[in-house]
Amino acid sequence: MSAAAGINALSSKEMVGIFGRFLAPPAPAKPTPGGAASSGYGKDLFANTGCGLRHTPSLTTGNSNVAALRNQSVHRYSDLALQQMGPHLGDDIQQDAAAGDEFRSAPLWGLGQRIFFLHDGRTSDLAQAIELQASRGDSKYGPSEAHAVLGLYKSLSPNDTQDLLNFRRAL
Repeated sequence: MSAAAGINALSSKEMVGIFGRFLAPPAPAKPTPGGAASSGYGKDLFANTGCGLRHTPSLTTGNSNVAALRNQSVHRYSDLALQQMGPHLGDDIQQDAAAGDEFRSAPLWGLGQRIFFLHDGRTSDLAQAIELQASRGDSKYGPSEAHAVLGLYKSLSPNDTQDLLNFRRAL
């Protein structure tokens, strides 16, 4: 069977999967927003405030049948797990195992190149996107898993907050 015949035998879903598997990661922002020192300090704040608990800096791929994808370090800044986001972000849409206030931890790579943030693009303000993740819960949904981390974020000085935002924009 020729390569062209093999490709034609694949379904659209399979071809989209293959395309996605081989996409290169987004390139970091250049120049680094706020400068390298600000972004470097922001990276430390990212870890110290607990942001990296869900937005895991690095994951390693598994034992792929494609050598180029096997056991590679990937800097997605996500654990790709479902996270309870509380009533502020809940949209009441259930999808597979995800309840109406649960979303996958979004990868932060490429964040500096995005125009809109959150699962529904409701804001173009990165600081607001972070703050909207704070939610104590209500009678329908429990508190956001990020609520405690957001308390630490809100306690940062204005300069520290800017350094943390500069780091995120550099991803």
